[in-house]
Amino acid sequence: MEAVATQVIVLNGGSSAGKSSLARHLQAVLPRPWLTFGVDSLIEAMPRSMQDTDGGIEFAPDGAVDVGPEFMALQAAWMEGIAATARAGAPVIIDDVFLGGGATQRRWRRALRGLDVLWVGVRCDAAVAAARETAREDRVPGMAEAQAGVVHEGVVYDLEVDTTHTGSPACAKIIAAHVTA
Repeated sequence: MEAVATQVIVLNGGSSAGKSSLARHLQAVLPRPWLTFGVDSLIEAMPRSMQDTDGGIEFAPDGAVDVGPEFMALQAAWMEGIAATARAGAPVIIDDVFLGGGATQRRWRRALRGLDVLWVGVRCDAAVAAARETAREDRVPGMAEAQAGVVHEGVVYDLEVDTTHTGSPACAKIIAAHVTA
C-alpha cells in the first residue's frame, strides 16, 4: 500500500518560539512548493477595531492574550479556507499558537478532516523565547513566557522540535524527513 502524501504541516508553539522562521526554512527544503499561513497574518488582516475589544483579540500589557467570539468566528472561517486550499491541491504549512491547547487542536482537526496532517510541536525555553521577543518590535513583552507551556497542554504531536539550541534550518530538515512525498 502506497503512503499518502503529507498535505498539511501544523506548527504549534508559543510566541517567538521560531515557527515563522521554521516555516520559511521548510519551504526551502521540501521537494515541492508549499504555502505558509500564519496566525500573525490572520490578526493583521482583521480590522484594527477588533484589537483590544472583548469580542476580538486583546493583548494585555503583561503579555496575556484573550480572544472573543468575533475573533473565534473569523478564525474558524480562516481555518476552513486553509483546509480548502490544501484540499484543492496546494500543500500548506500552518504557523499557529494554540492558545486553547488541546481545544485549538480539536478545532484544527475538524477543519482539516480527511487531509494527511503532520502535527509538529515547536518548543523553546521560555527565557530564550523572551529574549527573542525583546529583540522584536512587533511583540508584547511577556507573551513568549506566558505561552511557552500553555500552548502545548493537551496537544498530541507526531513530532516535536526544540529551537532553544537547534536552529531553524536543522529543525526544518528534521521535520522534512517526516513528510511523505
